[in-house]
Amino acid sequence: MHWFQFDRRIIQQFNFILILQLIPLFILSSYLVYEIKPSLFNKQLIYYGLSTGVFFIAFLIPWRKYQWLIPISYWINLGLLLSVDIFGKKILGARRWIEIPIIHITIQPSEFIKITVLLMLGYLIVRNPPPKWGYDLKMFITLSLYILIPFVLIAKEPDLGTGLVLLLTGFGVLFIIGVRLRIWLTLLIVIGLSAPIIYSHGLKPYQKQRIADFLGKPSYHVQQSIIAIGSGGMYGQEKENATQTQLKFLPVSSTDFIFAYLGERFGFVGMLSTILLYAMLILHLLYIAISNKKDYFIKVFASGMAFLFFIYMAVNISMTMGLAPVVGLPLPMFSHGGTSFVIFAIIFGILENLLAFRFYFMYNTDSKITMTGTKISL
Repeated sequence: MHWFQFDRRIIQQFNFILILQLIPLFILSSYLVYEIKPSLFNKQLIYYGLSTGVFFIAFLIPWRKYQWLIPISYWINLGLLLSVDIFGKKILGARRWIEIPIIHITIQPSEFIKITVLLMLGYLIVRNPPPKWGYDLKMFITLSLYILIPFVLIAKEPDLGTGLVLLLTGFGVLFIIGVRLRIWLTLLIVIGLSAPIIYSHGLKPYQKQRIADFLGKPSYHVQQSIIAIGSGGMYGQEKENATQTQLKFLPVSSTDFIFAYLGERFGFVGMLSTILLYAMLILHLLYIAISNKKDYFIKVFASGMAFLFFIYMAVNISMTMGLAPVVGLPLPMFSHGGTSFVIFAIIFGILENLLAFRFYFMYNTDSKITMTGTKISL
């Protein structure tokens, strides 16, 4: 009887709406990938299965009970980022991967650091909640260091796109949690004044070239993407008439530029509908963050995921339309590829765990839940 009530409480707190909001994105993505290349669709199904598995693993781990593991996982991930510079495998001029001996599987520590940074921020904020008017400069600097150190290591690989995603997500979380306004104003002024120096001495030649392409004549990729989107019109083309993709004019149509193929096939209506699906998901995540005022673990993960979705979506869609420089950021939970699906599945699993088990004393050593008779009292 007791276990039934625990199970019922867990099921009641599990956020099924979040999962349901992802299903239309999965269906539409699978449909487009299958049209582009059926063999890629078969791989996509494997990614779905793998992501489902890691989601349930992340969901079942008692994150609140074993919080002491969080700093360890953060520093291990940071150590892996440092080791990339020494033992990393170089692919297409970038050293971002570590190859595991014997099994020869490569991992990209910069992807997993997004998870450990969010965990670390939650860990620190739970132990030192913000005062009424937000964190002061000392605590802001402390929390910022846990974001800036991995950002610098990732930017050195070089992988400025992933580094900036981590940077914006981390500081976005701090904005939601609460930092004094004068600190943000000072930070904006400093960034504005130092922008020319960062551009001149902080960016590599190919990164400057991408900015130049964005400000000047679009690159070949972007030109073909704009043609594909424009040819879709209001309601899109039939598959046989979607020549930009079917005749291979549009590069990487299943990954970075899948939104362009979406526009070619389903037109303005299809693109707007997809953007609205993302917008509703992001707003739902922000609602979860704001409504859980005192549960800072939930607040950090819900807001962190909202920022991740927004940044990935905004940058990917903007670059396909020539409104942002081209960077290797996929459309989240939509572009073909396993890494992005797995990372987001882990974060979703952790968030659902924090939501579902927040009243379950075996998963929350700080909670005051007790069992009395046939009911659970708080």
